[in-house]
Formats: sequence, C-alpha cells, structure tokens
Amino acid sequence: MFISSAQAATAASVAPGGEYGSLIMLAVFGLVFYFIIYRPQAKRVKEHKNLMSSMSKGDEVLTNGGIIGKIVKISEENDYIQTEISEGLVITVKKDYVSAVLPKGTMKSL
Repeated sequence: MFISSAQAATAASVAPGGEYGSLIMLAVFGLVFYFIIYRPQAKRVKEHKNLMSSMSKGDEVLTNGGIIGKIVKISEENDYIQTEISEGLVITVKKDYVSAVLPKGTMKSL
C-alpha cells in the first residue's frame, strides 16, 4: 500500500516558481530581516552613541539601573563618568550604562 506510492513519487518534481523560486524566497527573507531587525537596531545604537558623546558636566542622567544623578566628572580615556546621586555621594558609572539625559531640574523635582 505505502510502498507502491513511495516508488511512484521518485519522479523528479520541479518546485513551484521554477528553479529560482528558492533564491527569491531567500532574498525576500533577507530583506525582511534587514528592515525589521537590523536597521532599527543600528539606528538605536547610533542614537545611543550620539547620546554618550553629547554628555557634559552638570547634565542629569538616568542609568540602566534606575539611578538618577548629576555628572560631576567625565573621564574620556576610559569611558567612565562620576555622578553625584545625593549631596556628597558620588558613584562611578560606565558611559554605556547611561540610558537617558534628563532635563535640568529633574532631581530637584523628585
């Protein structure tokens, strides 16, 4: 029963769309990957690099850990900043972990 139908299916079959159909589908998947995954991520990375380069002393920042502080020192050679989170309490944070620069006066309003 199953053996005879399996032997009959040995004839060469052409995929729908011809021999270039699989290449076209691969190109379509590549374009979808580019526009949905790669391009938005590259845009976010570029924006974050611009944010890191635009930070200056006195800016109020929000870290990925949720800490809000004011920048008191920026070290350019090793990409660290020192932030004052309260009067006399200074912590050192890597620039990569700053998620946003806040408007002036945000710390006082909290």
